[in-house]
Formats: sequence, C-alpha cells, structure tokens
Amino acid sequence: METFVFLFPQLNFSALKEEAYFKILGPKDLPVATMQDNRSRKDGKDKKSRITRLLTKSGSHENVSPEKKTTTKNSDVSPEAALKWGESFEELLKHSDGVEMFTEFLRSEFSEENIEFWLACNDYKSTRSDSKRLNKAKTIYALYIEADAPKEINIDHPTKVTIQQNIRCPTVSCFDAAQSKVYSLMKKDSYSRFLQSNIYLRVIKGKRPGITMYRRRSRSCVFNDHGEATSNTDVWL
Repeated sequence: METFVFLFPQLNFSALKEEAYFKILGPKDLPVATMQDNRSRKDGKDKKSRITRLLTKSGSHENVSPEKKTTTKNSDVSPEAALKWGESFEELLKHSDGVEMFTEFLRSEFSEENIEFWLACNDYKSTRSDSKRLNKAKTIYALYIEADAPKEINIDHPTKVTIQQNIRCPTVSCFDAAQSKVYSLMKKDSYSRFLQSNIYLRVIKGKRPGITMYRRRSRSCVFNDHGEATSNTDVWL
C-alpha cells in the first residue's frame, strides 16, 4: 500500500493553528477583528511617528547626559548681566541668555519640559492665524498634556480635563491655567536652586577656563580660586 505525503510550505506547523490558518488566507478572508487590530497598530505607529518628528524639532532629555547637552555660551555672559537675573525670576526671563542658562540648569535636573511648555504657550498666544493656532494647540497637547506624553508636565487632573475639553476649539487662553501652575512651580522651586547652582555661580564669579589667580589692587596679597589670600609677592614680578 503506497503512502502519499502532501507538503504545504506555506504552513508552519510549529506555530499555533490559528497562525497557520491565517497564513493561507488572503486579505479579504481575514476576520474583521484581525483587520481592526492591524489598523489600530498602524494608527499607533503613525502617532508615534508624529510624536517623534515633534521631539526632533523641540529636543528631548531622554537618554541624554546633562553634561553633553549644553547650549548656553557661559563665557559670553558678563557677571554684571548675570547678577541682574538674581534680582527676580521675572528679570531672568526677560533675557534670552538667562532663559538659555535656566533651561540648561533644568536640563541637568531632567525637568526642562517646564520652561519649554511655558515658552510654547507664549508662542501659541502670540499666534494670530486660527489654523496655525489650532495646529500649535494640538502639538502642545500631544507633547505636554495628554497622559503619557513624551514631555508630560506635572499638573493636576482637573486642569488636564479642562484643556482636553477646550482643545476641540482652542482659544487664546486655552493653556493659561496650566502655564500659570508651571510658572509658579519654576519660580518657587527651580529658580532658588538655579541661583545656587554651579552653572550660575560660575558666571557671576567671572571664572574663565585657565585662570587660577585673581589680582586685587593691593600688592600685599593674591586671592586664589578658593578665596584664600597669600602674601607671595613673586607673582607680581
């Protein structure tokens, strides 16, 4: 008696029966649930792709060392200018160099999303075109507000819900409540630490790379980096 063996290379018998079954079916024969799952995954990938493009434009702190990502040219900021930033948080935000240095400090604490959100809100409120404002509102919501956003800010749930409701037809004041909360957080918490940080103190002390001694008008002593006086007069010769 002869035995016939039929080989089906399209079937993977090591896989689940359902997987083998779907492999031999055409797209039209797939169950509706399977097609919906595929569509959901595709929509998820498209959304992630849009978020990735937005992050590429705005930058992200993820997997970035604070020491490697510094944008402020500290050597170009005079101690006199930096001292004015210590007068008030409002004074700091008036100067672009101050905002950059403050952003650098927040980045070192992995909280730069606060200043980025605050600046994005200012840009949003200055936008006159309704269509552009709508696009910016959606971008701000996707980046900073919605759950699990790439740069989600720390605001209370009722504020998030209000923004979620208003985002359908955003007004100029759509993000005002959230912006105010973030501003208060930076002013009361981050600003005081910034004034004590090495990033700021290094500038107001006028330190420059390669300089180890500071001369005073009196020839009787010289001050080193630690503020210690020495009477060695050879340095004046």
